[in-house]
Amino acid sequence: MVQKLKLEELNRIDVETFKTVEKIPLVVVLDNIRSMHNVGATFRTADAFLIQKIILCGITPQPPHREIHKAALGATESVDWSHESDINTAINDLKSQGFEIVGIEQTTNSQIITDFTIDSSKKYAIILGNEVEGVSDEALPNIDTFLEIPQLGTKHSLNVSVCGGIVMWEFAKALK
Repeated sequence: MVQKLKLEELNRIDVETFKTVEKIPLVVVLDNIRSMHNVGATFRTADAFLIQKIILCGITPQPPHREIHKAALGATESVDWSHESDINTAINDLKSQGFEIVGIEQTTNSQIITDFTIDSSKKYAIILGNEVEGVSDEALPNIDTFLEIPQLGTKHSLNVSVCGGIVMWEFAKALK
């Protein structure tokens, strides 16, 4: 008979151990995200895949906040994060650290994520844009590559945290 594992049977690491383990070379940049749920869910996914850091840009809400914590379930304590008011300042800082900047956006230049080769010798920063407007127009010229997730139904976009989860998983598989 199949049974669900109990929490103590999952052998998860604690926050102190999480802080010391090697992370995958991936930074997630949230560009003017409005929803605290999306922010919290992104933290929770970043924790699951050992993401290096989250950078909250512009109007993106910051912890501590009850609504973020409801979705994050404590991941705001484990995942490193910072805030930068200007998206291009964040991008330029990441570029100076050797990160390739990847915008998750449907553009005239975007490629399907599964057609993109993730080079395990590189460091990447993925930018997830606003729920309505997408990645900031002023950031577009500073982004190295644009990726999109194929969608076969009638909708033209995915929820930001769902999109982020798919993209983080694709990068985590290749970079771990």
